[in-house]
Amino acid sequence: MSLSRRNPQVGLLALAATTLLLGSGCSNRMDDLEAYIDQVKARPGGRIEPLPEVRPAPSHVYTAGRDGLRSPFIPDTRVAARPGGVDAPDRDRPRQYLEQFPLDTMRMVGTLDLQNQMFALVQTSDGLVHRVAPGNYLGQSDGRITSISESEIRLTEIVADGLGGYMERPAALALSEN
Repeated sequence: MSLSRRNPQVGLLALAATTLLLGSGCSNRMDDLEAYIDQVKARPGGRIEPLPEVRPAPSHVYTAGRDGLRSPFIPDTRVAARPGGVDAPDRDRPRQYLEQFPLDTMRMVGTLDLQNQMFALVQTSDGLVHRVAPGNYLGQSDGRITSISESEIRLTEIVADGLGGYMERPAALALSEN
């Protein structure tokens, strides 16, 4: 058993002695700090420029709602027919395997000409090579292959136009040199 458990007064006496010893060692360091603070306070203060005069901005009351105008925070529902606008992609058609990969992660690695029909060889990010033909879909933006040449695959993607409709966007996948 320790001494403090036998006699609580001995433990209190040891604690008081330790506190006194530790507290006396810190006083010298505080003297230096207090002297530095006194020096800083004795320095002459600098001149502070006055704040510039603030002129109030003219107030404006938004009255377009009362005047029958539409709110600028609500999209206009009367959007005119957009040139190049197309129907929404068919979400009910069965998805093809290569539609799960982003177009920029695929590489065209070659072509095949079988019985006068051109096929392209596409390598996906998982390393597998797939044969595609015109009419197949590639990428995550409903990209349908329109033509295949020895140097590239051309496709048309259907993407949102930002105004609630859709538009066609041409894309291509060039033959990889690697």
